[in-house]
Amino acid sequence: MRLTMAGEYAVRAILYLSHKGQGVLTSRKEISEHCDVPSQFLAKIAQQLAKSGFIEILQGKSGGYILVKQPQDISLLDVIESVTGEITLNQCVVRPESCKMSGECTVHEIWVEARRKLRSTLKQATFEKLMEKKVCTTIKDNSDNV
Repeated sequence: MRLTMAGEYAVRAILYLSHKGQGVLTSRKEISEHCDVPSQFLAKIAQQLAKSGFIEILQGKSGGYILVKQPQDISLLDVIESVTGEITLNQCVVRPESCKMSGECTVHEIWVEARRKLRSTLKQATFEKLMEKKVCTTIKDNSDNV
C-alpha cells in the first residue's frame, strides 16, 4: 500500500489548518504555498474534506478554508480515507467473495491483521498529537505565519 498524493496533500492541508486553529479562515493560496500543494489539486481535495465535515469552504476573493473540527477529533485515518477511500491492502480483505481462496488462504488472515493494525495506528494519530510532535516536515518552516 502506498499513500496517494491526494492523501498526502490532504494530511498537509489539515495539519496546516490545525496549526492555524479551528475557525480561522485561511486562503487556498497560503495553504498551497506553505504546504507545497498545487493550488488546483488543493481545491479538488478541499471539496472532499468539506464533504467529510473537516473544513468549510468560503468562496470568493476573501474566501478560503476553515477547520471546523478540533484537531484532537481528527485522525490521520479519517483524513486519508476521506480522499482515498477505505484502506484495504488487498481486495480479499474487504470483499472475501472476490477470491475463491479467501476461506482457506493462510495469507488472508495476515492481510486482515495488517489492515487492522494499520488502521488502528492511523486512527490513534490525531492532528493534535501531530502538532505536539511537529511530525510533518513537508510544511515549510514559517513559524510566524502558523
